Amino acid sequence: MHSYTAVHTPIGKVIVTADDHFITRVFLIEEQFEEHLLKHPMQQSDEHHLLKEAKKQLSEYFEGGRTSFQLPFKQEGTAFQEQVWSALSEIPFGESRTYLDVAVKIGNPKAVRAVGQANKKNSLPIFIPCHRVIGAKGMLTGYAGTKTDLKAVLLDLEKISYHS
Repeated sequence: MHSYTAVHTPIGKVIVTADDHFITRVFLIEEQFEEHLLKHPMQQSDEHHLLKEAKKQLSEYFEGGRTSFQLPFKQEGTAFQEQVWSALSEIPFGESRTYLDVAVKIGNPKAVRAVGQANKKNSLPIFIPCHRVIGAKGMLTGYAGTKTDLKAVLLDLEKISYHS
């Protein structure tokens, strides 16, 4: 059975889901979680061991005391998406990469747009730091669809410069 918990953060309510062994999703937009919940029933839990730890680590991150996460994650995607997500996981706290940088990192420099689409499919934002990927000239580009305001808060928290 999947469970979820909500964490109140500077970007609003963040909802984290988990099964018995892994953190499985992060929702930055409550309406998207509510739609997901209609198709995938789960229980709210503040006692689930992974969710308690996720909540603690997210709070530490937003308070400025955590720069990486030590949690078991699981998300499923295509081989290409998984390559991109792996590359995102290697971007250090406080640093950014361009979409081209990520495409080059995975050995496919012509796949810049596909990297953007894989970022959009990342179901573990913040934990898998797709917010650290910005446009070629330091431009703030899409996040969670059109939520560049959320991305800006995360980049500011990590003191990553960008242009709006």
